[in-house]
Amino acid sequence: MTDYRTIFSLAGRTALVTGSSRGIGASIARGFAANGAKVVLHGQTSGATAQVERTIAEAGGNAVSIASELSVSGAGRETIALAEQAAGPLDILVINASAQINGDFVDVTEDDFSTQVDVNLRSTVEMLQAVLPGMAERRWGRIVNIGSINQLRPKSIVSVYAATKAAQHNLVQSLARDYARRGVLLNTLAPGLVDTDRNAARRDGDPNWPEYVKTLNWMGRAAHADEMVGAALFLASDACSFMTGEAIVMSGGY
Repeated sequence: MTDYRTIFSLAGRTALVTGSSRGIGASIARGFAANGAKVVLHGQTSGATAQVERTIAEAGGNAVSIASELSVSGAGRETIALAEQAAGPLDILVINASAQINGDFVDVTEDDFSTQVDVNLRSTVEMLQAVLPGMAERRWGRIVNIGSINQLRPKSIVSVYAATKAAQHNLVQSLARDYARRGVLLNTLAPGLVDTDRNAARRDGDPNWPEYVKTLNWMGRAAHADEMVGAALFLASDACSFMTGEAIVMSGGY
C-alpha cells in the first residue's frame, strides 16, 4: 500500500545536480537535501559550490562537491565517475548545467555553436551513457533533464540553445522507452523565464525589462528558481512512478 507521507521523500537516495553552484541547480540541490537526499553538487571550478554546500550543511543536509568543465570532450563521463567516487552509486541525475549564448542567428560563431552543443548535448550523452547501466542494474533510477520553454517555442535569438534543448528532450524520450521496464525513468522539466543571475545583466541594464517580462506569460512575471523545486522533486521521487519520456512545462502560462 502506498505511504502517501513518504512518496516525495528522497531519503536513502544519492543525487547529482550538475550546474548547482547557482540558480535553478542550487535551488534543486537545496530542495533535494531538505527531502533527505545525499546531494553531489557540481560546478565548473573547485570551490564554486562552497556556499551552496555550506547552506545545505547548516540546514542539516548532506552534500559533497565536485568540479568539471562540461565543454571538454569526455567530461560527462568524468563527472559521473567523480560523483560516484565522492558519494557512491547515483540514484538521481539532474542534468541542469547548460550554455546559452544569445544573439542573431547569422552572427553565431563556430565557437558559440561548439560551446552550446558540447555542454548541452555532448556532455548529456556522455553522462547518460555512464550512469544508466548502473541504474538499470539496480532497477531504480531517475533522470531529470532541465530543458527550456525554448525547446517547444524557439526564438531566433537563442536558436542554437533552443535546438540543443529540443535534442536533449528527444534523447530523453528515446531512452525512456528503452529503460521503462528496468525501473529507470527519464523526464524533462522545461522552465520559462526564471529570474537568475544568467539574466541579471539584462534585467538590471535594460529599462524595458519590466515591460518585456509582463508580456512573456499569463502571470506577467519571471519565476523564482525555488519555484522549480517542487516539480523536480516529483520527477526524482517515487511519486513519479508511472511517468517517463514526458515534459513538465513551467512557464507561468504561455
